[in-house]
Amino acid sequence: MNEVLEIRGLSRTFHQAGVAIHVLRQVDLCIAPGEIVALLGPSGSGKSTLLQAAGLLEGGFEGSIRIAGEEAARVDAHGRTRIRRDRLGFVYQFHHLLPDFTAVENVVLPQLIHGAEMQPARERAESLLASLGLAKRLTHRPSQLSGGEQQRVAVARALANRPALVLADEPTGNLDETTAEVVFAEFLRLVRHEGSAALVATHNERLAARMDRVVRLHEGRLD
Repeated sequence: MNEVLEIRGLSRTFHQAGVAIHVLRQVDLCIAPGEIVALLGPSGSGKSTLLQAAGLLEGGFEGSIRIAGEEAARVDAHGRTRIRRDRLGFVYQFHHLLPDFTAVENVVLPQLIHGAEMQPARERAESLLASLGLAKRLTHRPSQLSGGEQQRVAVARALANRPALVLADEPTGNLDETTAEVVFAEFLRLVRHEGSAALVATHNERLAARMDRVVRLHEGRLD
């Protein structure tokens, strides 16, 4: 069975004021279908850079990145966009919802971009949001939702197109501790229910322990 994510020898170096800063150093990481992996590391360890690489959001890397068996280095910009659209879902620390759209519209839109018809896209959006406890908040805009509710919508949006892999960067980092626990539990439950794999960057050891596996990034190297 192909790995959902296969990273080999990934390195990333930035140059600042004539000084080379090695953010990632020969990172190897594989994630199996349905596996949820915690990525732990202090601030500045390269977690976000690794997620950006895995999400094909940034260039300048050395090494190999394969998404669902497809080598990212062998595709052009259009191909990378296709992989992100068809294979990946993203959840960030800040929800990045479209402010002029309702909760359900925020989850419908990526499906329409993916080529879905309106009715099944809306049914899918309503089902995902209901499973996250938002059945009565479908027509609310982000400004009418609490922080936890907004992040639940972001989770539903990330899973709308049934991605093979969800990439989450501190998905509850902007929430208070109690809300973070609830939202993260719902995130894990829904990802498992949908059968997606996930790579989740976090500082929280307690949340990390609830995932299938923990990997640690320190000074650009993965332990």
